[in-house]
Amino acid sequence: MEGNARTRFTPKQKAELWERWKSGQCVADIARALERRNKSGVYRVLAGNGGIAPAPRRRTPVALRLEEREEISRGIAAGQSIRRIAQGLGRSPSTVSREIRRNGGCTAYRASEAVVACADLWLAEAAIPGRSRHASIS
Repeated sequence: MEGNARTRFTPKQKAELWERWKSGQCVADIARALERRNKSGVYRVLAGNGGIAPAPRRRTPVALRLEEREEISRGIAAGQSIRRIAQGLGRSPSTVSREIRRNGGCTAYRASEAVVACADLWLAEAAIPGRSRHASIS
């Protein structure tokens, strides 16, 4: 018996889907162009957004940037306190503390790994049905 698992659209395919939809192509033509056996996947993407292309996702301005994560890493390596690191960044000590705890603690914190973990979490939250992040200015 053959499985009925859905083949998801890649981000590149979704971008192409929306471009074709905006240019006025019908669902059947879009499905053919994306090499899909049927139109239902295209319908699902279009219907899930009400036929309107979603706004591009952006990081919130209050999220820690790579430079700040690197500064946290350097501060830990230099033996600075969380309060001292936070003061240097102009951030709350609780923000720095959560960042360190969330990404391995003082002994294992690495800025590059923290950035990857943050991106993974962000993408995972975006995949939760019914959950949306507020659009922000970048």
